[in-house]
This record gives sequence, structure tokens and C-alpha cells, in this order.
Amino acid sequence: MLTRLYIRNVALIEELEIPFHEGLTIITGETGAGKSILIGALNLVLGARASSELVRSGQQKAVVEAVLETASGTSGKLAELLQQAGIEQQPELIIRRELTPRGQSRAFVNDTPCPLQTLKRIGDELIDLHGQHEHQLLLREEHHIGLLDDYGQLQDLIEPYRNTSTELRQTRLKFEELKEKARRSAAEKELLEYQLKELQDLNLQEGEEAGLEEEIAILENAETLASHCNAITSLLYDNDRSAYVQVSEALRLLNELSSIDRTLEPGAGELAGAESLLEELSRTLRSYGEAVDFNPVRLEELQERHHLIQKMKKKYHRSVEELIARQEEVARELALQEHNQEAFAEHEENILELKARLTREALALHKARTEAAKRLEPLITKELDTLGIQKSTFNVRIRQEQLKDGDIDFEGTPCTAFRDGCDRVEFLISTNQGEAPRQLAKIASGGEISRVMLALKSALATNTRLPILIFDEIDTGISGRVAEAVGRSLQRLSSLHQIIAITHLPHIAAMGESHLFVEKHEYKGRTSTQVRELSPKEHLEAVARLIDGDTPSEASLAVASQLIRSGKNSKGLENQ
Repeated sequence: MLTRLYIRNVALIEELEIPFHEGLTIITGETGAGKSILIGALNLVLGARASSELVRSGQQKAVVEAVLETASGTSGKLAELLQQAGIEQQPELIIRRELTPRGQSRAFVNDTPCPLQTLKRIGDELIDLHGQHEHQLLLREEHHIGLLDDYGQLQDLIEPYRNTSTELRQTRLKFEELKEKARRSAAEKELLEYQLKELQDLNLQEGEEAGLEEEIAILENAETLASHCNAITSLLYDNDRSAYVQVSEALRLLNELSSIDRTLEPGAGELAGAESLLEELSRTLRSYGEAVDFNPVRLEELQERHHLIQKMKKKYHRSVEELIARQEEVARELALQEHNQEAFAEHEENILELKARLTREALALHKARTEAAKRLEPLITKELDTLGIQKSTFNVRIRQEQLKDGDIDFEGTPCTAFRDGCDRVEFLISTNQGEAPRQLAKIASGGEISRVMLALKSALATNTRLPILIFDEIDTGISGRVAEAVGRSLQRLSSLHQIIAITHLPHIAAMGESHLFVEKHEYKGRTSTQVRELSPKEHLEAVARLIDGDTPSEASLAVASQLIRSGKNSKGLENQ
């Protein structure tokens, strides 16, 4: 329930704190006094787009704050929204919106900063603000399905359908991606298979290139290696003047000296080591020279292999290590193509299964809507009769749109899958006996449109989740007996919801359990809007002024008194 609305520096309003109560609250006032500003302020705190022009001239900031009691009426959806936004749930919900002349806007819920989109979603769970704009929405067919679904309480059926629809859309997007990959893969597969075979046939090994180059260098220089080994062996060991002979003779002489002077013994030991080294090195080089292979066939094979590797490196612009990695990469790409083919078939099967599930859920929704429509039609007709549109006929038309390859199979016919099922819902009405029901947009009377909307609100009242209903000038185009019927309908609604109604008609104003009066004052050259909560006596006078102008007569006061008593009596009868 809305308990308080605080407004500061919004348009003509300098500062106001307005109390609200249970039941039916009536708001009246002269044209231009600022009633629309109240609605604008409420819209602002509910997350509507803000214009910097709303900030009162000369002020730095406009503030609107609404206080709502939620302890006994917080819905699961509202609790979920508050939790997601990190807002602590309390018995009171304090929503505040601030706006600067530069158009900067901030929102808070229970003093916690809140994104505007979240604020709007929270407001949508609390208040249904019905103004002239909603009259126009009622004339648009696309809004009818939501009203029927609200009446039928079909959210438990709509949610699974939407989830399946989302899953189908995502699966189809993935399917299209796989299809595109498959199309590209078909062109690439032959090239990849060729590359893989070419690289596999090459059978490259890590470090192979360096090993090839080393072996080729040895085979190409085999003669030089052999001849040089022989020459070195001859110099070191194999002739009378070799290094080995010279070192052996020197060692003999040094041994003789060291027998005389022992200090020379270390030198003799080192020279003996040199003699052994020369002998060992000579044997190694002789063996190496004898083992050198003059093998032109092997050399040619190695040169061909080396040439082939260089050719592949140039072709792929990669090193040997990168070519080995490319072979593994191509193998993976081909394996992925095979996997994509399997995934393609799997997604195709999933799409068929999801379409079948979507069809089942859409048909369940269609059945529930059809049953809800059968219940809603007589309710609306009865309510319209109460509101003065007698002998009217109200029909709910539910149809489908055929579509070749549509996702929903409706009784053997493919149909379009809309956001909330396969149905198009349209309200049709006849306000005169004998005339066929027609589209609401073809009803000429604005008063009739207002009453159709009120009849819908009344029919939805027992099912709607919204605790607060606000009507801005629901009395458009009506008067007299019909206005009284509208007032009684609002009064009946107020037993289920908090109702706030702006009106110009005494018959509706008289039904109010509380009455707020909007007026303008001038002070020091500035105009300011004020709102007063009227006492019972002031309420009577305000209703009389709606009948007779600024200075009510005794007769208008008597009529106003009668209207108020009539409203109280009807309220009492309904409560019995």
C-alpha cells in the first residue's frame, strides 16, 4: 500500500508530503492546478524517463519519494528483484528518485542505489498506473494477450514456453553456425586431407634437419677426412721422426735426469702422459680414417631428403618444428570437422525435439487461454452492463498465423511461434444490440473505452498481483448515472486493492473514503501547487463544487450529501 508521497521542486510543486490510505482515495482540483504533476511524480518514482524540465525553476535538484507498506503483500517476484539488487527487504519500501536540471538522475530503494531498469521492474510489481495513455494501449491488439493471461493466471505456463523458445533460438543459432562451418569445411577438407598426407609422408622428426646437414657434410668431405686422418697419424706416430718418437726419446732422457735430481720427476710424469695421449690419439684417428665411408648413394639420399625438407619449409613458410606442429593442427582440424558433422546432426535432432516441446507448451497455453476467455467474456459483459453499457457483447478472439516451416504444429498446420505462444488475442465488442462485435479501436466513444478498461480491471481484480491501482481521469466521456456506476465499480475494486482515482465528476468523487484536493497558490510572485487532505465537511463541499462551481448552493450541497450517503450505503451493503 502507498502510504506517503513526498515531492520537492517538481514543476509547480515546491514541497509536498501527501498521505494515502486504504480503500478509495479521490483526487480532485481545478484544471491546471497540478493533478497531472502528481501523476508525473508517481511515474518518475516508478522508473519512467525523466525530463530536466520537471525540475522547478531555480532549483538544483528535484526529489520524489514514495513510501509503501510491503509486509503483508510482498510478492515472490518483488522479493526476488530486491534480493538480486542487494536491497534488504523491510516492512516499508522507500523508493526515491532525484533529478538535476542537467538531466542527471539517481534512484534509491531503501537508501540503496538502484539502476533505473531495476526501479522500473520493482514499480511494475507494485503499482498499476492507468491513464489516458493506457486507453490507447487497450486499442492496440498486441496488449490484449497480456490482459487475458493476467486474468487466467497463466504465468506458470508462459514461463516454460519462453524458456523453450529461448533454448530453441539458441540451438538454431548454433545449428546455423555449424551449417556455415560445414559449408566452409567441405571446401577446406580436401586441402586439409592433402596437407595431412603430405606432412605424414614427410614424417619429420625433431632435430632431423641438423642431423641431416651434419651427415651430408661428412659424406661430402669423406676423402678429405680420410687423407687428413692418415697425415695426422703419420705426423704423430707412424714414422721415425713422428711426435711420438720424439716425445719417447725426450721421456727417456728426462727419466735419467730425474734419477739424479728427483725434483724433475713431476715433469717426467707429465711427459709420460703426453706420450700416452699421442699414442691414443693416433689410434683414434687411424680408426676414424679407416671407417670413413665413401658412399655416394647414401649421400644422394640424404641430399634429396634435405632438399625435400627445404622445399616444404618454403611452401608452408614454417620451420621443421612448425611443420610438425602444423601436421598435428591439421589432424585436429579434420577431427573437429568430423565432430562438427556429428554435432550438426545432434543439433538438428535437438531442434526437432525442441519444436515438439514448444508445440506441446503452446497448445497447453492455447487451451488455457480458450478456457480463460470463456470465463472472461460473461464477466466483462456483466460488468459493462453495471457500468451502463447494456445489452453489450464482449468476445475474445483467439487465432493463429499460419507460416510455412513454422515452429509450432497447430492441429497439423505449421504456425508462427510468438513470444507467448502460438496465439493472437483480440478483444471484440458490440455496444448496441444486433450489431456484430468489432475491434475496440472502432468504438467511437471515449467513455465506452474507459468503461471497457474499468470492466477489465474489475474482472482482473481478484487475480491481479498488483496491490495498488491508480486511475487518471477514468471518467472521460461519461456523466450522470454512468458516472455513478463507474464510481461504484471503483468502490468495489477498493475492497481488494488500494485505489487512487483522479476525477472531475461528483458521482465518482462522492465514493471516496479519503479525498485529496489539489490547488494553486501565489506567493512572492511564484506559483506553487498544494495538496490538502480534506475533512468530511470539506469533502462534502468539494463534491458540491464539482456539481455547482466555486460557490456551492444549498441544493448542490444537498445533492452532494445524498451522493456521499449513497456511496457509503453501497459500501456497507458490499461489506455485508
